[in-house]
Amino acid sequence: MATITTGINAATLNGRHHKAALTVFMVIVVAHWAEHLVQAVQVYAWGWPLAEARGVLGLPFPWLVTSEWMHYGYALLMLVGLILLRKGFTGSARTWWNISLGIQVWHHLEHLLLLLQKLSGVYLMGRPVPTSILQLIWPRMELHLFYNAIVFAPMVVAMVLHRRAHAGATCTCAVAH
Repeated sequence: MATITTGINAATLNGRHHKAALTVFMVIVVAHWAEHLVQAVQVYAWGWPLAEARGVLGLPFPWLVTSEWMHYGYALLMLVGLILLRKGFTGSARTWWNISLGIQVWHHLEHLLLLLQKLSGVYLMGRPVPTSILQLIWPRMELHLFYNAIVFAPMVVAMVLHRRAHAGATCTCAVAH
């Protein structure tokens, strides 16, 4: 039986396929970020009640907004993407990528906590709904806008620095000057 292989491993993912992998990853990240921004516009600019402000995809598929599995899956996807693509970064770009990764580790743990509460029916501090640790201080919508911003910002800095021609690069992401 023939084995089908893509020929993509960790070395090529962070080498000749790094630019393509980063592009796919960033499309996913920006689409998710846009969902949070649209939800904020729906609440703050258009005056929609929070229960009706579901972003773009949540309007036709309202279960997406309330699915802890979907939110956890995205947080896990972000974490895995940041880990898998990390080796392609060097120097100060790697430092900024690591900052994004560190923040995403926390964001992922918060989503894991929410998922475990949803599955167990036992909620943090006796709250009536699954609640993350920082959600004890900030409302969920605003907290996740904040989380996505503080993960995204250092990621963008890392990518800008990464695209500059640099010594030690193993990929083809750098823009020729």
